[in-house]
Amino acid sequence: MIKEVFQQLWKDKFARISLIVLAVIYAVLFFADFIAPYTKDFSDRTMAYVPPSKIFTIDKDGKLSKPYTYNYVREFDNDNLEIKYTLDRSKKHYIKFFSQGQPYKFLGLIPMKRHLFTTDKDGRIFLLGTDINGRDVFSRLLFGGRISMTIGFLALLVLFPIGLLYGGISGYFGGKVDSIMMRFAEAIMSIPSFYLLIILASILPSGMTSTQRFLLIVIILALIGWAGFARVVRGMVLSIKNQEYVQAARSIGASRMRIITKHILPQTTSFVIVAMTLSVPSYILSESGLSFLGLGIQQPDASWGNMLKEAQEFTNILYRPWLLTPGFLIFVSVLAFNVIGDTIRDILDPQSKTR
Repeated sequence: MIKEVFQQLWKDKFARISLIVLAVIYAVLFFADFIAPYTKDFSDRTMAYVPPSKIFTIDKDGKLSKPYTYNYVREFDNDNLEIKYTLDRSKKHYIKFFSQGQPYKFLGLIPMKRHLFTTDKDGRIFLLGTDINGRDVFSRLLFGGRISMTIGFLALLVLFPIGLLYGGISGYFGGKVDSIMMRFAEAIMSIPSFYLLIILASILPSGMTSTQRFLLIVIILALIGWAGFARVVRGMVLSIKNQEYVQAARSIGASRMRIITKHILPQTTSFVIVAMTLSVPSYILSESGLSFLGLGIQQPDASWGNMLKEAQEFTNILYRPWLLTPGFLIFVSVLAFNVIGDTIRDILDPQSKTR
């Protein structure tokens, strides 16, 4: 079934574009250590708010040259009382590909020094400029994207097993068991999830590392989101449990848990696939929102949410638009997931498209 769904998904033009976009994003994030010219700890405070580096391929004589760039020089404009950056054209800094640079550990395991592109020792290349602390925005986008783009899938690994099993047990047993379990689920659903998330995130100990905070946010997101999913699964189980194959399993003495896990829940696969695809964007937005408010991933570690926080200042929007790049990537990623989810829903449930 999965192969057939993918084939039909690939035939849809917008879904195909979305798949390609997400595949490129995740591939780049996977090789972030190699692609990024600087490590996640790099900072040069003398280069705060440097604009994107200009790359030249034509020299002064008008001849084709190897790609090179110039460093920026920081100057203070006494007339306008502002800091300006101008190109230091006294020395070229050639861009080198697959050359050695700052040491890092690929995927946190393999020691390496080779990067996709670097400059010489004295040179600086900032494809998307720098932030207030002189950190390369392009490199931080790659490292921050790993958190923002994986948190949804990690939350689903916790959420969906709980929701599936809870909804399956509630729908299969029915009666008082169903009534009690659904009242509890409805109580969870009635809690304003984002506000609860803010409260829980705000009371986390200040000394926690970003990794610990990240894992706790994943767990919190999962514990908030399972109830609505369980309620839908329960409704599907109510209609499935009276099917002939379920009665046949009862007649041969299969246990209730085996009937639920082996015979009933697999029939909800189409709904689960659609729900998972449509749920990932909400978790990306939740993490980004928390980090934007300063309650998620903390500096100096990067996520798209806390990187976007710096762009909320009006002067940065006007004069430093490169700081808005995380917001654009969040928009593109969420849109791609939603397009794929809607297309999968139309494939698995053609009547939904008619409705």
